[in-house]
Amino acid sequence: MSESRRAFFYDAAILGAGLFGLGKDLQARCYGIRDESRAPRTERGSTLVAGGEKNSAQPRMSGLPVLTPDVADLPHEMDGGVKVFHLVGEPVKRKIAPFKTIDAWGYNGSCPGPTIQVQQGDRVRMVFENRLPESTSLHWHGLEIPIEQDGVPYISQKPVAPGEKYVYEFTVHQEGTFFYHAHSAMQEMMGQIGFFVAHPAKDYQPRVDHDYGLILQEWAVLPSNSVPNTAAMEFNWLTFNGVSAPMTTPLLARLGSRVRLRILNLGMDHHPVHLHGHQFVVTGTEGGRAPESTWFPMNTVLIGVAQARVVEFDAKYPGNWMIHCHLPHHMMNSMMDLLRDRQIQTTDQTEAKAMSQMESLAKSVPFQHVHPSPIASNAERVPGFPQDAFMEMGMDEVVEKPETYGLPKNWSAGMMGMMTMVRVLPDKEYDAIMSKKTAGPSAQEGRHHE
Repeated sequence: MSESRRAFFYDAAILGAGLFGLGKDLQARCYGIRDESRAPRTERGSTLVAGGEKNSAQPRMSGLPVLTPDVADLPHEMDGGVKVFHLVGEPVKRKIAPFKTIDAWGYNGSCPGPTIQVQQGDRVRMVFENRLPESTSLHWHGLEIPIEQDGVPYISQKPVAPGEKYVYEFTVHQEGTFFYHAHSAMQEMMGQIGFFVAHPAKDYQPRVDHDYGLILQEWAVLPSNSVPNTAAMEFNWLTFNGVSAPMTTPLLARLGSRVRLRILNLGMDHHPVHLHGHQFVVTGTEGGRAPESTWFPMNTVLIGVAQARVVEFDAKYPGNWMIHCHLPHHMMNSMMDLLRDRQIQTTDQTEAKAMSQMESLAKSVPFQHVHPSPIASNAERVPGFPQDAFMEMGMDEVVEKPETYGLPKNWSAGMMGMMTMVRVLPDKEYDAIMSKKTAGPSAQEGRHHE
């Protein structure tokens, strides 16, 4: 690094530290936050990095932790009274379907990035390392923090260059469902987003028994390619928490329990998410908890781009209930690259051709292909045929996991796209699955995910 460049970053770091103190004082006056003491800080490279002794003790978080199926939590360590998280932006390979792996960008080897969970009132320090081939930054979407922590390149900070680190630090005075993401349009579309959940200082009422999070993403991946086309305006792969049905992990709920679903969207499309069999109320947005006077029953909620919606319902009816985006093309995935150069052409498909192609796919994954649903004897003479015929791809054994235990045979045949299910289970069935989860993955499940 040149001396002039080193001097620039040194001056920027010192200026940022001064602005940070002003921003925190202003924040404390506006919101009545106590002025927490900060750990000593020292310069390292081009950013300020926390010093002081580390404390590995993890204070207990009040309230129920959020579960984000198929996405792990980001652990933290304590430095005095500060929760310290380490976040790494880097390229990742993400298997979004049993036969489709994409080259995405994410955090800590995950796309979406790992879920960050904190408590309202926490002081947090985010040590960010950029392992991408280009500069980036982190924006804390929905959080009311000092301007120099906002993560907008050139406006509130210098972009974080490849190989460099940057430290964000702020007090979380809000509660609710927020998220973090790169503040660069193409990087967002490459997958750089993750949950940031701030649990309330006092539990919400009524309390819930299950708390789940879902991130909605769209991908434009051309046939025989693995890199998303972030300049495209049409998308052919749709995912919940980085995977597409039937790879999505079902959400488990004990019969009679109360369930919370946190759903967030940072893509190009709005998504009307529908839950079968139950009515819910919207209890929060990306701005936090909504007043109870605004709650009203519904079963489909529109999650706009850059929005989060939190819904709650009583799991009163046993069964395996679908939850999915209701845009028709989002309930399916690309049928153009299942077999690489042998594209499925639904306009002139025949049963014999469909069976041949699906059997080839089944052998390559592999899974046991089940014959599709019956068609009429004169089907090929009917204008418009085929539509949904031949699109079933049952692959139960490939996506088997404890959460799918007990589902009917060939359950996965119609599961595609931005789709999963809420399994409302009586005590016996619920406890049986939880026992399987506690026991860990079986040898057979390990082979399925190799």
